[in-house]
Amino acid sequence: MGAAWRPTSLWRNTGMGARRRRTTLVTGLVAAVVAGGITGGMGSAAAGDGDRSRIKNVIYLLGDGMGRTHVTAGRERYYGADGRLAMEQLPVVGQVATYSVERGSGQPGADDFVPNYVTDSASAATAWASGVKTYNAALGVDAKGVVVPTVMELAHQAGYRTGNVSTAEITDATPAGQMSHALARGCQGPTYSDAACQDLEITGTALDRSDVRVTPIADQIARNGTADVILGGGLSRFDAEDEKALRDQGYTVLGSPASQTVANRNDLQSAAGQRVFGLFNRGNLTIEKAKRENPSAPQAAEPSLAEMTTKSIELLKAGGSRGNGFYLQVEGALIDKRSHANDAAQTLEEIKAFDDAVQVAMDFAKKDKHTLVIVTADHECAGFNVIEKGTFTNAEANTPPVNVDSGNTANNSTPTRPTAGTVDPSRSTGPVNGSGAGDPANFAPATFRTPDDPEGVVDGSPEASLWLTYLSGNHTGADVPIYAYGAGSEQMAGSIDNTDLFDVVSGALRVAS
Repeated sequence: MGAAWRPTSLWRNTGMGARRRRTTLVTGLVAAVVAGGITGGMGSAAAGDGDRSRIKNVIYLLGDGMGRTHVTAGRERYYGADGRLAMEQLPVVGQVATYSVERGSGQPGADDFVPNYVTDSASAATAWASGVKTYNAALGVDAKGVVVPTVMELAHQAGYRTGNVSTAEITDATPAGQMSHALARGCQGPTYSDAACQDLEITGTALDRSDVRVTPIADQIARNGTADVILGGGLSRFDAEDEKALRDQGYTVLGSPASQTVANRNDLQSAAGQRVFGLFNRGNLTIEKAKRENPSAPQAAEPSLAEMTTKSIELLKAGGSRGNGFYLQVEGALIDKRSHANDAAQTLEEIKAFDDAVQVAMDFAKKDKHTLVIVTADHECAGFNVIEKGTFTNAEANTPPVNVDSGNTANNSTPTRPTAGTVDPSRSTGPVNGSGAGDPANFAPATFRTPDDPEGVVDGSPEASLWLTYLSGNHTGADVPIYAYGAGSEQMAGSIDNTDLFDVVSGALRVAS
């Protein structure tokens, strides 16, 4: 960013305790961006149209919680050992470091820099959306609470069309990271409290004030106009005044926040206009497995992520009257949420649903020839692993593993228990998603058939070739994969940091120096 940009405070005095919010949203952030000027803004964005390598559009696809093994398992489950997911067919491949920092920390290289090796979705979203490291739970602010602009805000103000799509609540961390600024990601709305909206663990700083809170995320989204197309879940976070604010800005609102009527696939397919706001569930969207298995349920009328991506591109292209192109973020959020639950069957179907959206983006990009496609993740979730068929996890074992390098006595350790190498029957009663799925103490691997298996092999059986397990129910600090296509994608080959993605996207769109 150029030095002219000045962050505007979003904090406001509202008194103590939980209460209904209803004040004028502070919109000074975007105004400050415009007033301060944007290096390489609308003028440069429209230049060079004759250059076939000129990027006019960026589609940023984020598989929440999707680590390298998630990709491997998805490929083997649906396409077999010799197959490839759509994302794996992108020509540039790299890996992304995802660490965050502690509250009050400086940025990398500063004397007061303190890393946190396992990020959450909020700090990760801030890293790629704003180019700074921040603490877990923070959105659109650095680790010291200073508001920073997002690339979607910059793109919108530079004349680009903008879209934000998610299978989570649209106020959740990843989509909110492009459209809002919050000290604590839980400050979503429609009600708020000190605990939800103020990061009470920050002490000794300007943010250590119990009478100050951030404007709830839903209020910000409904009033700041950062995204022209907003599709996802989370209708319960919005209300009648939010709907009025959206309509006053020219949004076509699918369904109704006022009556809490969710939109559906038919509403999406018929939607038109410069700006569209559609939420298809009061909470997160429904997993694909549940919709497939219950086709008559109301939730089966929710659109898929691929359908929302297709419609978003259509709407953004149709509304691009100035020729500046668009910036679209698409999140497959339920990969993470089902990994937290250690449910491999649901996780796999969400990986496939996300990859279908990647295919939509790639089909468009190959025809358009002016689109940069980026596919990555915010972090890995749950230590997802492919293990050898017929084996089990350490969590299931009576004892630690044996030393397999006994030929060199120096390469040994002393187990805390005698080595027996047997399975503890109280913790292993059969394959998860199969015979043992109902046992809450069951740590056994989940097993799935693949296209390489003989006919008759079924999920949940010992004969199935894909054996999956989880390390925990939480995030890990592993690097995540990144795949890219289009001019400038070579910047993402090899190892990069998640903050580098802000530079890549803002540079491609020419909205920041």
